[in-house]
Amino acid sequence: MDLQVIADLTRKIKNEIGKVIVGQEESVDLMLASLLCGGHVLLEGVPGTGKTFMVQAFASCLALQFGRIQFTPDMMPGDVLGTNLFDFSTNTFVLTKGPIFTQILLADEINRTPPKTQAALLQAMNERQVSIDRQTYDLGEEFMVVATQNPIEQQGTYPLPEAQLDRFLFKLSIGYPSRDEERAIVRNHGHRSAMPKISDYDVRPLVELEHLRAARSYTAGIRLAEELIDYVVDLVRATRRHPMIATGASPRAANMMASASRAYAALSGRDFVIPDDVKHVALPLLRHRIVMSAEADIEGMTGDQAIRAIIDGTPVPR
Repeated sequence: MDLQVIADLTRKIKNEIGKVIVGQEESVDLMLASLLCGGHVLLEGVPGTGKTFMVQAFASCLALQFGRIQFTPDMMPGDVLGTNLFDFSTNTFVLTKGPIFTQILLADEINRTPPKTQAALLQAMNERQVSIDRQTYDLGEEFMVVATQNPIEQQGTYPLPEAQLDRFLFKLSIGYPSRDEERAIVRNHGHRSAMPKISDYDVRPLVELEHLRAARSYTAGIRLAEELIDYVVDLVRATRRHPMIATGASPRAANMMASASRAYAALSGRDFVIPDDVKHVALPLLRHRIVMSAEADIEGMTGDQAIRAIIDGTPVPR
């Protein structure tokens, strides 16, 4: 495995996703970076912006098992994890596995389920294993959660707690397309009112398990110079000193930023990290790890604005 192989896989995956998704190149890049460094992704956007469809297209490019959970307010942890059922023929309890036993999990509308059910994902996302009736089951190193949520609808939703948000490597904001992109969407999909199916577009699985493991191993060895380690640490520590941020990012954020920067460098065809790699991942990596102060709400400053100010104000290593 080398950089050229990773670059070729990246190009092929983008071409396959481009069969069904118009635009969203930056989001696809960051999802690929998350895949390379073993992270999870939260997609936030208004209804109808293609979040679910993009995840389905992304998963279809990977020769990995794909599962989907449509979260609802009445869902219980057992609906996610599974449960032990008594088998009268053998007089033993047998585990009926829930949908979490997969490799790529789409957690659709994750904020529609209560905190108790959201918490069922915590161990899986952090340790890649689940515990059911005091028995631990491994989910595998390839386990990845891509969750979606709607930012504007409040009725029947449950905001994700900070501990849950911190498990996501990136929080990506899926915005409206440009006019040209929206015309292309209408041209490609405007002949039907229902959501299109991935099976209609011949999206092929391109990444085998052994290739993914090799790419991850290579990415972990991407060179991160000492001055760039200082830069990562300075960015994270600056979130704790900003006057409009009540709670800054944790040391875990610095580790994740270093890992994500390596992955972004690999996608860019380099075996070393440059400051622009760090800058590119900083906003989506930090935006869900800070809590703004009451004063910021009064003055109308958003978290993204505060993070951009930190990025602009932190000296870049030469």
